[in-house]
Amino acid sequence: MKNQKDILSKLNINALNPMQELALETISSSDNTILLSPTGTGKTLAFLLPALDLLDPNNPEVQVLILVPSRELAIQIEQVLRDMGTGFKVNAIYGGRAMSKDKIELKHTPAILIGTPGRILDHFMADRFTKDHIKTLVLDEFDKSLEVGFEEQMTEILLELPNLKRRILTSATEGVKIPKFVGMENPRRINFLKKEIPSQLTISTVVSKEKDKLNTLVQLLEFIGEEPGIIFCNYKDSIESVSSFLSEQGILHECFSGGMEQRDRERALIKFRNGSSRILVATDLAARGIDITELKFIIHYELPHRIEEFTHRNGRTARVNELGTAYVLKWDKEKLPEFIEASTPIKINTSKKLGDPFWETLFISGGRKDKISKGDIAGLFFKQGDLNRDQLGDIQLKQDCAFVAVPKSLSKELANKLNNTRLKKKKVRITVL
Repeated sequence: MKNQKDILSKLNINALNPMQELALETISSSDNTILLSPTGTGKTLAFLLPALDLLDPNNPEVQVLILVPSRELAIQIEQVLRDMGTGFKVNAIYGGRAMSKDKIELKHTPAILIGTPGRILDHFMADRFTKDHIKTLVLDEFDKSLEVGFEEQMTEILLELPNLKRRILTSATEGVKIPKFVGMENPRRINFLKKEIPSQLTISTVVSKEKDKLNTLVQLLEFIGEEPGIIFCNYKDSIESVSSFLSEQGILHECFSGGMEQRDRERALIKFRNGSSRILVATDLAARGIDITELKFIIHYELPHRIEEFTHRNGRTARVNELGTAYVLKWDKEKLPEFIEASTPIKINTSKKLGDPFWETLFISGGRKDKISKGDIAGLFFKQGDLNRDQLGDIQLKQDCAFVAVPKSLSKELANKLNNTRLKKKKVRITVL
């Protein structure tokens, strides 16, 4: 593997885990690979490392196509590849953003193209680049991308790839039938789903005397304390009612669902990741395909309908060797689904109130296309903002903007002080998000 040591160093990873080691070896020597491993075990890196090794640096065309079922997963994989610093151009394209942005980025063809099936097919049909050099196809979370709704699009995409040599399918779910059109002949399977990967997950039941469970939810959040976690709902309407109630109680949070604009979804995740918000109220869209680490808990505010949903939700916490708790919040007359084991309800009496997060997010109206780097942004906040290193949080750099976490106590002062300053050659607006 070219520069594997450098890549791992950039990602702050000391060594590959056993699943990643086996995946690297298997994918490098096989035409067709199926990789099954639980959420949070590092599947993205497991398929990216061997895929990178297959690239020809002298070929200016798209060589690797990665198909994903959601926009968030496309963005996440693109960010991982950028963080790896490979030198290869990478782009993520997906529905919900302007087609004009895609066209500008695809004028300089990426070596690796990531996208959702519908948007990829749009560009295929418009012949925006040649498909003849795409020799590696990755279907990440193939159990979703091969569902009935995507089947027609996926069939057409596969027909447009005449020189495909290698297929890599990944999932955190077993038992999904792979359609014939995918062309997975004699695949090698890597299955870590049944292996005893250490899990520190605790599942606790909390009973509400009221049917809507909102008061009990707030009591539970106060019982948990100031830790990051996700409240899972089944429907967009439920998210709205939970969000409204939390706002009335003065509890800061972000919402995340398929009904939101793509920009709002991205910003909700940025604030959740950088600690500006500790609580995410979400549908099952947040149960997989988004990169969130160090969650101490998830709450099943509404009980999932299927075991797969229960498993994927729980997979957001207690990742790898971290401790985490999944709270099952049920009305006392509500019957648990058969896949949720009944346990003695815990008592959540508490008198403590939740404080606001330490961090707040600032928006900067300049990004990569303006030749701005994370170092430029850090320099601005250190020199002109007079921050020390402990006061500068996570920096998220996008194509046309950036987001910076700063102490909430200083956010307004910094926005006023630094607004309309120059980063590189661009005069940027800086505002509290």
